[in-house]
Amino acid sequence: MSKYVPDSTTKLWVVIASTRTDRGENNHQKSHGCIFCEGHEHFSPQEVYRLGPGHPNTPEWHVRVLQNKYPITDIHEVVIHSPDHEKDFEQFTHVQSERVITVFKDRFNEHKNAGQVLIFNNHGLHAGASQTHPHSQIAVFPRQIELGMLARQAVQNGVLETQYFNVYCPDFSQWPYEVWIAPHKKETIFGNVDENEIADLSLILKRVTRALSHIYLTAEMFAKVDRHLHPFGYNFYIYPHKEWYLRIIPRFVHPGGIELSTSLTVNVVDPTDAATELREFVL
Repeated sequence: MSKYVPDSTTKLWVVIASTRTDRGENNHQKSHGCIFCEGHEHFSPQEVYRLGPGHPNTPEWHVRVLQNKYPITDIHEVVIHSPDHEKDFEQFTHVQSERVITVFKDRFNEHKNAGQVLIFNNHGLHAGASQTHPHSQIAVFPRQIELGMLARQAVQNGVLETQYFNVYCPDFSQWPYEVWIAPHKKETIFGNVDENEIADLSLILKRVTRALSHIYLTAEMFAKVDRHLHPFGYNFYIYPHKEWYLRIIPRFVHPGGIELSTSLTVNVVDPTDAATELREFVL
């Protein structure tokens, strides 16, 4: 069971989840391969939802949702993006991207009355992923816990505008090439998105992650990075309240002493320049 510990002088909280140290590669993976891959369903934690044919804990699924074996919260799920061990949003077909976003919506609505439903993604080891098979997570936090998340930022430094969304790099970008995706609709939650918005968002997510991958692999500022040790990685999350947005944080740099000791962050890429560069590859 996790513990929530508040700071006595601020609204900040710490979650104590000591069982998380046990996560990662297990004995089955060492001898037989990834437990998230198709054909290994009987080795994985309990399945709670799927898109695609078949019965729980059997093959032939498109997207699969499991109970997290090492939960941070009382409700904590893993969304396996596809049976493919390598492909993620930047390589997915449009149909597969839509399937994943649809599952995000379905699980958000399943849990929205239980608390604050945070959908988040750790893509790559240096972004916090303990399993290489592409997946996201859903954690439900009590309503009294202050998550300390940013409110939706104003649309500045536009990258792309579609029928349903603005894609941009806000002036208050804390990370190099940080990208926000915000719906045109106001006062809505993520669980209200319709099929057209899901299709639009799926395509945007594919195009943006592909553009970020290209920048990381080709930009001169990353030329000295050992990309075998530090492959392309990013995080994203979906804001759980009204005025929702999806925020993508590329993990091209790592926090240093200033970031860890203060509330300040140092962004080495001007958001205006980031947007200009991203437009070249997204459009």
